[in-house]
Amino acid sequence: MYINKQSAQLLRKAVLSSTVIYIVCGPAFADDTKPILDEIIVTSSILSVTRGENLVGISVLAGEKLQRNMTGSLGETLKFEPGISSSFFGAGASRPIIRGQGGARVLLLDNGIGSIDASSASPDHAASVEPAMASKIEVIRGSGLLRYGSSASGGVVNVIDGRIPERSPDGMFDGSIRLGVSSVDEGYEISAGSDMAIGKLGNGELVAHAEISHRKTGNYNIPKFARSENLRQLSPLLLGGEVRDVLPNSATKAVSLAAGLSYIGAQNFVGFALKDLNSEYGIPSGEGNSIRLDQTRFDISSQIELLTGPFEKVNISGGAADYIHKEREANGSVGTIFTNRGFEGRFEVTGRETDIWRAAHGVQYKIREFTAIGEEAFVPPTTTQLFGIFSFHEWELGALHFEASGRYETVSHKDDTDRSLNFNGVSGSIGADYHITDNLRFGGSAYRTERAPNSEELFSNGPHLATNQFEIGNVNLDKETANGVELSLRYREGGNHLTLNGFYTYYNDYIFDVLTGNTVTTDEGDILPISQFTASDAVFKGFELDLGKSIGEWKGFDLAVDASFEYVEAVLRGPIQGFLPRIPPFGVSVGINADGDRWLFRVELDYKSEQNKLAIGELPSDQYALINTFITYDIRDDTVLHLSLHNLTNQEARQHTSFLKENVPLPGRNFKASLTYVF
Repeated sequence: MYINKQSAQLLRKAVLSSTVIYIVCGPAFADDTKPILDEIIVTSSILSVTRGENLVGISVLAGEKLQRNMTGSLGETLKFEPGISSSFFGAGASRPIIRGQGGARVLLLDNGIGSIDASSASPDHAASVEPAMASKIEVIRGSGLLRYGSSASGGVVNVIDGRIPERSPDGMFDGSIRLGVSSVDEGYEISAGSDMAIGKLGNGELVAHAEISHRKTGNYNIPKFARSENLRQLSPLLLGGEVRDVLPNSATKAVSLAAGLSYIGAQNFVGFALKDLNSEYGIPSGEGNSIRLDQTRFDISSQIELLTGPFEKVNISGGAADYIHKEREANGSVGTIFTNRGFEGRFEVTGRETDIWRAAHGVQYKIREFTAIGEEAFVPPTTTQLFGIFSFHEWELGALHFEASGRYETVSHKDDTDRSLNFNGVSGSIGADYHITDNLRFGGSAYRTERAPNSEELFSNGPHLATNQFEIGNVNLDKETANGVELSLRYREGGNHLTLNGFYTYYNDYIFDVLTGNTVTTDEGDILPISQFTASDAVFKGFELDLGKSIGEWKGFDLAVDASFEYVEAVLRGPIQGFLPRIPPFGVSVGINADGDRWLFRVELDYKSEQNKLAIGELPSDQYALINTFITYDIRDDTVLHLSLHNLTNQEARQHTSFLKENVPLPGRNFKASLTYVF
């Protein structure tokens, strides 16, 4: 893997810092710490694996870590994980960005089935996947995405909330209630969910599930000015004066309801759930616009264990949703309406395991009927269908572990003029790792994926005010091909761990939009630059380093430190040269934990360097360092109090990955408190 001089310097700094932490802390207290448990990862492949067994980069948020990072949007909840940033379009809309990739290249899953919304079409569109009731969030990078489709070349995020019960409660019922408040936006939230055993049916049991979450926030406080210093120097005069202290039109509210019912037998399981989401949030761009989205969704999931024959297990799952998204002007009138009606179904079988080999196979089908009507209808009504077939294989040969997977898919797009475009793609990956010791592993994978262009890249033709551009699609686009390699070194022993992932991906015909140099005046009088989707070769490369170390015991508290380092660079190669826009800068996170019987204290530093590797038209971003503190107190075995103070020093911070970074800073100092009761 080729790494340039600056990348090598950053990697050396990260490795040196991690080495210093390990030397200073020493290995003497490894036996006194709580072990890191290997939980089953359901997203990566059909084959059940743990995080320690998986070849590709994985992040899992659950338990205490999920509680302290949870916000109202998926992107902000995940952005503290190595290699992940967010699109941050204000408090209401924020999707994850993985290794510099966002939009449609990051697939959002709701319990293993696509989110079926319009969030990938524009950065101001919120995802319909709410993290409030999540029990676990899994993030898969690299070749593990072949199970879900080569279109998600950046990665897969799966939010698992358990609204389809898969096990019987210990008693008559179990569940949890969570109450939370935040100071920066005078916000509050309440969420509750429960599984209930409602009776026997044959040799199995019927289990019902119900959940509700409600969240409301006001306009959030900012440390200084809404506009950046860069923008104020370029345009010093602002009619009405500079906005400062509070960011107008940044309020949010959301209500989610869900109910499920499952039959749970000795070898079989089948369940379904119905969910309804209503969300409304402001777009803090100065125009006073807001968005209201509604989604009604039905999901089904089943598993059948086979006692004889070549197959061991069958999984069938699917989801259908009706989604509508209304963009309101400041006067309350509706400017644009987006709708998305879709269905996705999956059929997967797991082969019976032999001494050295196991395999699993599946098929996937999904259909999407997308429409946009109104002032910002930059994409015509389009129907997209995908059919995919995939296969996973694993071999265990002593200390060596091999994997291979393949996928074939066909994608078709048809617009409202009956113009139809069809694409066929073949993707595959191979990988291996070697157990150097019981606690140390070295591995890697190589993959090739073919991604069909999506309907926005093909058919766009209109004003897109979220990006402040008039976007034009390109029906002559071909498939985007990614050839990549990822290497990983992992160490884990007791409370100590170290994971180093390095990646390099070369894209043939990478699809992106580029400014043409021309402008157009809309019917409303807005003058917008024209951008057109095109293709050029591109390289994405970088690394993630994540480590943790137990440093002993002090007055009844187990002390541990952790740190993570991340870097990604994205450069165009081919007909068009230069850096790609909104690529996250080098980042470092360092934390220290003191964990007692009932108390847990944590202090962490989140640092982002300046970003001066810029695309045409981009402004540089300043470095920032945010200090966050956390306290957790187990009031009783079933009741936990969480207190946190984010951005302790009230520093101004702007995310380079955001379209609105020059006008929308991150929130200022924020005190949060939540109380969780588990029954």
